[in-house]
Amino acid sequence: MNTPNDRQSGLTTTRAHSARVYDYILGGKDHYPVDEEAGDAMARHWPALPVHMLENRRFMHRAAHFLAEEQGIRQFLDIGTGLPTSPNLHEIAQEVAPESHVVYVDNDPIVLAHARALLQSSPEGATAYVDANMHDPDAILDSPEFRELIDLSRPVGLMVIGIMHFILPPDDRRLIARLLDPLPSGSHLAMTIGTADFAPEEVNRVAQEYRQQGMPFVLRELATATSLFDGLELQAPGVTQVHSWRPGPEQNGIDGRDIAMYGAVARKP
Repeated sequence: MNTPNDRQSGLTTTRAHSARVYDYILGGKDHYPVDEEAGDAMARHWPALPVHMLENRRFMHRAAHFLAEEQGIRQFLDIGTGLPTSPNLHEIAQEVAPESHVVYVDNDPIVLAHARALLQSSPEGATAYVDANMHDPDAILDSPEFRELIDLSRPVGLMVIGIMHFILPPDDRRLIARLLDPLPSGSHLAMTIGTADFAPEEVNRVAQEYRQQGMPFVLRELATATSLFDGLELQAPGVTQVHSWRPGPEQNGIDGRDIAMYGAVARKP
C-alpha cells in the first residue's frame, strides 16, 4: 500500500504504527514503508519475532474457543483489535455459537478503513466496531455499539490481546479495572502480556526499537504479569507463555526462547 498521507482520514504514514508493523511481520499488505523499516529492524534484533507474533494470535483463537465452547460466553469485547486477519474473533465465537455478539475496539484509522471485514457476522449474531482508545474506557463503555450489543446482565469475554506492552503503569491496572467494573460475575478476561523473561537481550532490543519509533513499550516479568489478574480466578493452566496455554498440535516443537508473551484467562467472581 503506497497511498500518501491523508490528514483528513487521520492516517499517519510518516511514523510506524504497531498494528501495521504487526501486519507487515506476519506477511500482510496493509502497511507503509515506515512500518516495513521498523519491522525489519525489530526482526534483525530478534529473528523469532514472526513466530512470537503468530503465537500471540493463536492464543487468541484458543482462548476465544475456550470461552465460547467451555464457558458458554456469547458476547465479547475485543480491545485493540488490529487489522482484520481471518479467523477473526467473531468467526471463532460464532462457529461455536452463531448467536454470539462481538464488539471490536481500535483507534487506528487504517483498522477503521478495514473494519467491514470485522462486521461480516452470522445472521443469528452481531458485530460492531468502536473507534476508541483503551486509554478512554468510558468512550468504549458508553458507545452506542457497546450498549446495543452487550447485555450486562450476562457474562462477557473481555479480550485484551497484544496491547498491554503499550500500556505503561500505573494506567495498566486502572484501565483493566475500569473495563471489568461493569461486567457481571462470570465474565472472563483473556489477556497477553509482553515479557523479556526468556530472551532478555533480544527482546529488550526490540522494545528499544519500538520506543525509538515513538511507541511506548513495557515488558513485565512473571510476577507482575500474574498480578494483573489479581481479584480474578485464573483458569488452568494459569499464566503461561502463550504457546503453552492449552496448546494444540500447532504448538509442537516451538522453542520457548522464541516467545516473549505471557497469556491467561481468568473469571470474574
